[in-house]
Amino acid sequence: MATQYNPQNIRTKTSLLIFLKGSVAPIVLYFENPESVYNDIQNILKAASAPKMIELDAMGPVKKVSLVSSEISGLAIQEEQYMMKA
Repeated sequence: MATQYNPQNIRTKTSLLIFLKGSVAPIVLYFENPESVYNDIQNILKAASAPKMIELDAMGPVKKVSLVSSEISGLAIQEEQYMMKA
């Protein structure tokens, strides 16, 4: 028999995925406003004539990350659903 979940306990969080050249799995980062960080990195990648160092202070398991803009192969925003404890 299927377990019934209370829809009020289901939450959604948004993460930023950064794909790097030569890496199989992306770096998953959590921010207060991931869309803003996504747009900032997109602007750096579009405008960068020379590689730039990008430092990000995130929330969650990964707290701080430094990368070179030329090593980023892609960005994505992902929504994840999770259960809140009752």
